[in-house]
Amino acid sequence: MMAAVIVLMASTAVGASATELKPGADRHVTSITVTGAIGPATAQYVKDTLLAANPQHVEAVILRLNTPGGLATSMREIIADVLASPVPVIGFVAPAGAHAASAGTYILYATHVAAMAPGTNLGAATPVQIGSPLAPAPQEPEKNKEGGDRPALGSGDAMTAKVTNDAVAFIRSLAELRHRNADWAEQAVREAASLSSLAALDKGVIDLVATTPEELLARLDGREVEVKGERRPLATKDLTIRSEEPRWLIRLLGVITNPNVAFILMIVGVYGLIFEFSNPGAVAPGVIGAICLVLGLYALNMLPVDYTGLALMLLGLAFLVAEAFNPTVVLGTGGLVAFLLGALMLIDTDAPEFQLSWTVIGGAMLASIGLLSLTLGYVWRMRGQPVRTGAPAMLGQPAEVLDWSGQEGHVLAFGERWQAQAPQALALGEHVRITGIDGLMLEVRRMPELAASPGEQP
Repeated sequence: MMAAVIVLMASTAVGASATELKPGADRHVTSITVTGAIGPATAQYVKDTLLAANPQHVEAVILRLNTPGGLATSMREIIADVLASPVPVIGFVAPAGAHAASAGTYILYATHVAAMAPGTNLGAATPVQIGSPLAPAPQEPEKNKEGGDRPALGSGDAMTAKVTNDAVAFIRSLAELRHRNADWAEQAVREAASLSSLAALDKGVIDLVATTPEELLARLDGREVEVKGERRPLATKDLTIRSEEPRWLIRLLGVITNPNVAFILMIVGVYGLIFEFSNPGAVAPGVIGAICLVLGLYALNMLPVDYTGLALMLLGLAFLVAEAFNPTVVLGTGGLVAFLLGALMLIDTDAPEFQLSWTVIGGAMLASIGLLSLTLGYVWRMRGQPVRTGAPAMLGQPAEVLDWSGQEGHVLAFGERWQAQAPQALALGEHVRITGIDGLMLEVRRMPELAASPGEQP
C-alpha cells in the first residue's frame, strides 16, 4: 500500500513538472513597437510591458525598433528594464528600411537576442554632444614624440572625452554581457560607424536576420538564452504573437513630452491665468490655463530641463505683462530678450529630436508681441478718452432742479437726488450744468438755453 502511494505521488509530481515545462494553450509572445525618438513615454511603455509579462504565459517579448535615438536617461531606463526582465527580450530592427541608430544601438545590444530585417541598419552611437557646435567631433589620433598614439583632443575637450569614454564603457559592457562584437560597438561610439543587417550578422553584432516576426520565432525555437543569470531554451515555434499597445496615458505622455507641445502648454497656461487674474470671473481662461500649466509642468518634469532657462522664460513673460500695465520700452525689450534666451536654454539636451523648434519659439514671441501691442494700443486710446467713472465723470454733465431755496436745493443727476448749490436762485425744473463737486455737494450753473419756463413741471 505504501509503495503504491509513493508511486502515485511520484507519478503526480512528474505530471505536474511536465505541465509546468510544457507551454500552455495560452502561451504566447508579446510584441511592442518603438518608433521615433526615445523619450519618457517610450521608457514607460517598455517598463509597463515587461512588468506585465508573466513568464508562465509569455515566452518572450519582441521589441521592434525603428528609432533615430533619443534621450540618454530614457535609453538607460529601457536597458535597465530589459536586463531585469524575467522573460527574454528579442530586439528586432524592422520593417525593411528601419534603423536603430544612437540609443537604439545600445538597446539592441542589451536585448537577449538581437535580430534585424533585411534592408535595415544600426550604429552611429556617438553621443550627440560630440557633434554639436560646442564640442568638436573626435579626430584621428596623432603621433606623439615617442611615436605612439595620443588622443587628438584639445584642452577644451575634457568633457567630450569624458562623455565618450563613459558611452564606450557602457556599450562594451553590454556587448560582453551578450557575447557580441565589443570592438565594433566601441567603433560605433567613437567613429559613429554604421552597419547593414548582413554586415552586422557577419561581424557578430547581431544573432540573426529575419524578414518577419513569424520567421524570427521559427528560427529562435530551441536557442538558449541567459535570463537573469540562468540559461533557458526558447520554445517559440508556432506561438501566437500578441501586440501590446500603449495605454492612453502613455500616448498622452508621448504627446505632451514633445518639447514643443510642453512649451506651448506652458505659454497657454501662463497667459490663461494672467487673463483670469486681470478679468476675475471669466472662469474659462483660468480653468484652461491651470490645466495647460499643470500638463506643461508635468511634461517638463519628465524632460531634461535647464531651470535657469525656465526661470528666464517666466521672468520674460512677467516683464511683458508688466509692460502692458505700465508701458515702458525697457520692460518690453527686457521681457522679449529674457523670453528668447530662456526658450533657447529650456531643454538641456543636444538630441535633435528633443530641441525646441525655431518656428514654435518665433510663433510664441510673435504672439506675445501681438498681445503686448494690442494692450498698449488699447491703453494709449483710453488715455485720450474722457473719464467715465467717479466724481470727475460728473463734471460738465447736465442736471435738473428738483427743489430750490435761495442758493441751495436738490437736483436730479444720473438718476440720483443730489444736494446742490449755485450762486443764484434757480427755478423748479430748470436745467443746469455740474461745474464742481465738494464732498457730496454739487456745484451747478444755469444753462439759459435749456432753462424751462418758471413754474413748468418736470
